[in-house]
Amino acid sequence: MANHQKDFLFVLIKSLSKSEKRQFKIFASRLETSSNTKFIELFTILDKSEAYDEKLILKSGSIKKVQLSNLKSYLYKQILVSIRLNIPSQNMRYQLREQIDFAAILYNKGLYKQSLKILDKTKILALENDEKLMAYEIVEFEKLIESQYITRSIQGRADELVVQAKELNYRNTISSKLSNLSLQLYGIMLKTGYVKSDEEYTYIDDYFKKHIAKLDQNKFGFREKYWFYNANLWRSFLVQDFLSCYKYALKWVTLFYENPSMIYLNPVFFLKGNHYLLESLYMLKYKTKFKEYLELLEETIKNSRFPVNDNIASLSFLYVYNNKLNLHILEGTFAESEYLIPEVLYKLKMHTDHLDEHHEMLFYYKFASIYFGNEKYAECILYLEKIINNKNLSMREDLMCFARLLCLIAHYELGKDYYLENQLKNTYKFLLKMNDLHEVQKEIIKFLKNLNSIYPTDIKKEFIKMRTRFVELEQNTYEKRAFLYLDIISWLESKIENRKISVIIKEKAKLNNR
Repeated sequence: MANHQKDFLFVLIKSLSKSEKRQFKIFASRLETSSNTKFIELFTILDKSEAYDEKLILKSGSIKKVQLSNLKSYLYKQILVSIRLNIPSQNMRYQLREQIDFAAILYNKGLYKQSLKILDKTKILALENDEKLMAYEIVEFEKLIESQYITRSIQGRADELVVQAKELNYRNTISSKLSNLSLQLYGIMLKTGYVKSDEEYTYIDDYFKKHIAKLDQNKFGFREKYWFYNANLWRSFLVQDFLSCYKYALKWVTLFYENPSMIYLNPVFFLKGNHYLLESLYMLKYKTKFKEYLELLEETIKNSRFPVNDNIASLSFLYVYNNKLNLHILEGTFAESEYLIPEVLYKLKMHTDHLDEHHEMLFYYKFASIYFGNEKYAECILYLEKIINNKNLSMREDLMCFARLLCLIAHYELGKDYYLENQLKNTYKFLLKMNDLHEVQKEIIKFLKNLNSIYPTDIKKEFIKMRTRFVELEQNTYEKRAFLYLDIISWLESKIENRKISVIIKEKAKLNNR
């Protein structure tokens, strides 16, 4: 997965497309002199290398060790300049930034009227595309020019600029407050997961209400609405109100479809909104709507107008394939989904420098769930152990917890009593350390621990007893999150009825026509 210890220059060069490499060579040839041919040689060496190797660079003879650091910095900068010069003209933010730069050049030459003319046109374009931060920057620039040069071009120009500055500053402040709130809630979600008690629920609810209390939603524009829905979504996820998650994720996605130009201007926000919409539908088991929005997302991504770059390609892969796997898990079509696993592994390798380990581990958990559903327990354990043995996975402790619990059940199915005993001890210690030992976890550990001491004739009775207990726990707000990671009730039913778990889940999916 993404190795952030890699050399930044090497990673940048490897991320370049063939056309970008060609453009850089053309650009570099214009800079080529006897004093800077070394940076072009360094580019060629790194481009041809499979891995970053400083010894190989120095072996060329023309580049000395004392020069390498400065040479790498210079090359890194020149590659970025080359890419910047060849950015597609349809990228609105770059167009706006370019026009502001042009206005600055004219201003520095003392051509104030020309500068103001460009700024005025650019400000209109920025506002049309909801780029209020840039619009505010432009207004501040206009104020600077007007304070030095009285144009008399418009009566009341000073008052007009002051009003614009106040309005844009207000809107940008609201967006900033909401984006801060959203990020803080997201941080809590990554660190601790869902709320586990009434005290935690009250803390999150009070915290949220305090930050949105004085906001007037009637004054919200596109960006303010986006961040408002975003913050509400994370609050809903944290308190496990999945209907509310669906409500605000749908508002988020609908906002983009009602403003199609924003899909192409803010593709990352659009992709994330769709992912959260699909995640909330998965949690609610709304299979029909899930399929509908997944197909719509894929269609939108395939649209020729949809932006294409490395980051968007990686996110598109992440969200589409994550939810393709979720759909199979939701429907219980485990055997039909196995073909996706080698495809995902290949794409994970392809996008290795753009995705973090957390997302890789999420895929591994889904692979494990699919193999478990197919009763391929050795393969299931293989991927779960990749998660359990990952020392860098400090976020999403809930994922670590349920990986261990599923691993326990897989070991039981394989009949590995010795390994099961060790796993039980290690899992119990881990859950205590993580402060995540709740009723579902306690019951699973106690149940598996006692199975070996139960007479074979009584095992079915124990499974029935545990199913009743887990059905009861599933209704508990603070325990139901376990059943989103681990469908232990279906597993118990498969043992009671002596049928495959995949058949049990498929039957449930057919009964649930939402």
